Amino acid sequence: MTLDDWIVRACEALDLEPGTVEQHLVLDLARDVAHGVARPAAPLTAYLVGVAVGRGADPATAATLITDLARAWPRTDGAGAGG
Repeated sequence: MTLDDWIVRACEALDLEPGTVEQHLVLDLARDVAHGVARPAAPLTAYLVGVAVGRGADPATAATLITDLARAWPRTDGAGAGG
């Protein structure tokens, strides 16, 4: 099963239109948070952005706000922000 197949099935299960999923936006967001903050923060942040979008936030704007926050987040491993 491919990622695209999974998205179609998950959308069907959640009664969503597969065409509304901004796959690259979400994956880029998760990557930036995982690398800039911490891996466990990525799925939790994706969920939070999803809640915000469900409440009317623009997906691209929400992703940009969070990506900027993640890139500026102070790292505790000495690698610096975004590192």
